[in-house]
Amino acid sequence: MPETETGVFRWEAYEHEHIERESDWFWALGIIAACGALTSLIFGNVLFALVILLAAVSFALVARHKPELHEFEINDRGIRVSGDLHTYESIISFWVETENGREPTLLVDTTAFMSPNLFIPLDGVNPDELRRFLGKHCKEKKMHEPLSHKIIEAFGL
Repeated sequence: MPETETGVFRWEAYEHEHIERESDWFWALGIIAACGALTSLIFGNVLFALVILLAAVSFALVARHKPELHEFEINDRGIRVSGDLHTYESIISFWVETENGREPTLLVDTTAFMSPNLFIPLDGVNPDELRRFLGKHCKEKKMHEPLSHKIIEAFGL
């Protein structure tokens, strides 16, 4: 959605692309986790075996979970993500990623403790207009999606 006359961008997007998993994927996850846990037990590391099993259960639960539809708004006060406002005072820098071969993404580095990096899909938003608007309020700095985020997306989580 283009910038409105009041300087507000609003749109909705899913937090990530959902990949429907077949039962074979869950069987493979279980077999790999069981083999890893068994190997860990053979080497006498019970705690690591438990960590492997807990991680597998967590992966399975997250893989079944369908992504939530979030409402995004960028205005003169800051960036709102489903009701949580990140003011420009708490934003260190931003980058609009358009060259990753996917839908454009807004990367935001904040001072927040629990969610210091925001990855916002720009579904239907003009990246150039958004870049110009955000450039008036905070610093633009080239950023890249962290490797951990790419790995999570590769697993479809």
